[in-house]
Amino acid sequence: MPLHRAIYVSDAVGGAATSLLILAEILGESERNNRRDGLSSALMRHDGRFLQIIEGRRADIDRLMDRLRLDPRHENLRLLSDTPVSGRQFGDWPMILAELTPAAAQLLNGEALDQLSPARAEALLTLAVSAAPVPA
Repeated sequence: MPLHRAIYVSDAVGGAATSLLILAEILGESERNNRRDGLSSALMRHDGRFLQIIEGRRADIDRLMDRLRLDPRHENLRLLSDTPVSGRQFGDWPMILAELTPAAAQLLNGEALDQLSPARAEALLTLAVSAAPVPA
């Protein structure tokens, strides 16, 4: 099964930028939907923006991107990268929260999420996820 990896950044709207409850809702919905669709993903929220990497089959990523573009919790979704890959970087995790650890903050170096190159965005999420507790 050919795999793809997509990375996007978007602007959080309203409470989605700061509310832990809304973030928990997003993570819960995403975990259920991604598990159903065979997607793996990591999400970071920082300074009013979301950065997400999604891995899976092309058609499943396309359907998710269509839903995300309609989600009122964010706007100005910009695709940073969409490439075929030989394997999953984020394993079988349907959704994991990538928090801005001190090491990830150092890599970010004060740059806004929407200013990152695709390679730096992927490196940032990978570094942040490496410090995250493994989901059950």
